[in-house]
Amino acid sequence: MTSQQNPGSEPAAQDMSPEEIQAVIDRILAKDVPARNAAPVNGDGSRAVFGKAQAISRLDEEHSLFDGDQQDLEERRALRRTAGLSTELEDVTEVEYRQLRLERVVLAGLWTEGTLADAENSLRELAALAETAGSEVLDGLVQRRAKPDPGTFLGSGKALELKDIVMSTGADTVVVDAELAPSQRRGLEDIVKVKVIDRTALILDIFAQHAKSREGKAQVELAQLEYLLPRLRGWGESMSRQAGGQVGGAGAGMGSRGPGETKIELDRRRIRTRMAKLRREIAAMKPARETKRANRRRNAVPSVAIAGYTNAGKSSLLNRLTDAGVLVENALFATLDPTVRKTETADGLGYTLADTVGFVRSLPTQLVEAFRSTLEEVADSDLILHVVDVSHPDPEGQIAAVRSVFAEVDARKVPEIIVLNKADAADPFVVERLKQREPRHVVVSARTGQGIPELLKAISESIPRPSVKMELLVPYHRGDLISKLHDSDAEILSLDHEEGGTRAVVMVREGLAAELESFISND
Repeated sequence: MTSQQNPGSEPAAQDMSPEEIQAVIDRILAKDVPARNAAPVNGDGSRAVFGKAQAISRLDEEHSLFDGDQQDLEERRALRRTAGLSTELEDVTEVEYRQLRLERVVLAGLWTEGTLADAENSLRELAALAETAGSEVLDGLVQRRAKPDPGTFLGSGKALELKDIVMSTGADTVVVDAELAPSQRRGLEDIVKVKVIDRTALILDIFAQHAKSREGKAQVELAQLEYLLPRLRGWGESMSRQAGGQVGGAGAGMGSRGPGETKIELDRRRIRTRMAKLRREIAAMKPARETKRANRRRNAVPSVAIAGYTNAGKSSLLNRLTDAGVLVENALFATLDPTVRKTETADGLGYTLADTVGFVRSLPTQLVEAFRSTLEEVADSDLILHVVDVSHPDPEGQIAAVRSVFAEVDARKVPEIIVLNKADAADPFVVERLKQREPRHVVVSARTGQGIPELLKAISESIPRPSVKMELLVPYHRGDLISKLHDSDAEILSLDHEEGGTRAVVMVREGLAAELESFISND
């Protein structure tokens, strides 16, 4: 419906029903349009995509009682983008009072492999990313094509049709569901006459909005600069070399002779200098994280990492298990900075739970490299809780995307439990299908608490436990050792008070066993 008919064909309006004509009018007026179950396929294989992004959950309640006051979320939402406001003011003196505006975007993607459902799910995920970044999605188009066009990504004919869609909807940005080469982006912008960004730039923008910690901001800035460096563009005379005398009619005269240096070269050198400084800062922050990790290893505290696709419910699960009260939002990449909390099993064995950054399909390599120090939390853990949103249209695709990132950070060797989250909103047949596919799984709902006891039991059975069994006779004046057995990661199998002291049968780790050797009972 959104694609224009080829010249010489019959007008499409003659074959449209009154409902379809009204839907076109509603989209032009930038109103919300209900999602259709089956979008029409155009003659060339392209397909319009309607409806709200399926990557955003449709739950009525965003938070549970375990999520706390969510003050960080209120702070994030204090400055909201406003629909209907224009940034082009007639009176430039009012620029200080201008508010943020919702960008109006049109999505474009290629269907080169896989099924049509895969292509549409990818574009709906792009719509969710665009909404998270603070824009208003007006329309979307999927084109069937063997491979991207090297000049304009979509091809000149389809790019002209995209231009007509942009003009009819009043959009000011086109978002492409791929990483564009600099020449492709420039060629597409020359045709559609509005700003064009790709999927990578959109994800980097979301990360820049949500980063809060000093390390997170430095990591995001480094990723943005790595993305920007090969895509710098000159504007007008800023690209011209210095010239002496009357060369080129410039009349620059004295003080400007010599080979000169282009503005873009200065920008590139400045970016490289800034990137080197950021790498040094991130490297300086790494020892603090490694020290904390080394302390946990020295004390033999088992570590469990919560990882998974973005918006799968990782932070909600952490809040449910530990009452951490970290930020929870129904948006992609809501939390970037890792959060570590201490908790214990039902029999008193302590361990840590770490919430990590979410993953996504085609996660930009710049982000994987910049966040490598954060992702090491997953690789160094004793157990991974791989959270999967079973209410998503393609949960298997989520699992594959996350495991590909695990492979990049050398985390595939870590034991893994598949946590099928959002079971209260999922299709039971999809849940059963995933249960058959993943033998080590737990079905839960972080919002309602379904399956949480089973998950805690699975964690307790999977984390490393004390392996050295000792029978001790501790004198009564060494009550500090009994206290240590209660406080440390030890399992007390039996405890009896006798005339000569306290007899204890315990399971301890090797480090503590060496300290307790002198109190071994020989009876």
